[in-house]
Amino acid sequence: MNTINKITALSSAVPKNARFIATTSSCLNADDGWLSKLLVRKIEPTKESHSRMLSDKEIVYALHTHNIRPDSVDKYLKNYATSVAFVESRKADLGCELVGSWTVSVGDMDQALHLWRYVGGFEKIDKAKILFKENPEYRTLEKERGNFVRSRHLQYLLAFSFWPSGEPRTPNNIYEIRSYSLKPGTMIEWGNNWARGLTYRRAKNEAFAGYFSQIGRLYNVHHIWCYKDLQARRETRESTWRNPGWDECVAYTVPLIREMHCRILEPTEFSPTK
Repeated sequence: MNTINKITALSSAVPKNARFIATTSSCLNADDGWLSKLLVRKIEPTKESHSRMLSDKEIVYALHTHNIRPDSVDKYLKNYATSVAFVESRKADLGCELVGSWTVSVGDMDQALHLWRYVGGFEKIDKAKILFKENPEYRTLEKERGNFVRSRHLQYLLAFSFWPSGEPRTPNNIYEIRSYSLKPGTMIEWGNNWARGLTYRRAKNEAFAGYFSQIGRLYNVHHIWCYKDLQARRETRESTWRNPGWDECVAYTVPLIREMHCRILEPTEFSPTK
């Protein structure tokens, strides 16, 4: 069966009111399914970077992911709390602030995530790195922390302009971080769909912040949600599916994903958001 006949056969098997996004054969992988090929749109060339089109602020976020030795969690958290206090006491010089700090309760256990905001972009990050390196007190804390972790990962992120800005929440909440690895070239498509899809989830104020990677694992997206507890999460997610249009957002974004996973987070004692 040739290509035209395959597409004709598939289109006759789906509802008449289904909407498809145009694509071209030049941007498709041979091993992709036919439905995925029909749904994923080719992004046209542009003279502006995708990050500039999706994020409108000169603010860079640093997401530190630390895998902690199971027998050293308490020591690690005490050490990191001291590090946070050190940064806060020198906020004017360092130009960064902690947005949120969490430990994983469901997902990758014995893991901590720390999200920092740098106002002033990578210029501020460059200056802060020099100050950290030159300060013996901070170097001592970092060296001690190395005894408590198994591995570390750092990502620099930009915030999606259409998401909330990650302002602190009052106690007591749990957080969910849903991380997506996207197909290269699909970030604009993702942003366009989620800019619409997020409107279906604003009513209950569970959207906390959304980011996409700049340095580190590329084409990586993190959506952070805030809930009172796991039961509230279940009820909110079930009710969202009853909103007309949400199913369409999911249908159009799923083919863009290579891999995804979620983790349930609990704020640390020193986290600004609770």
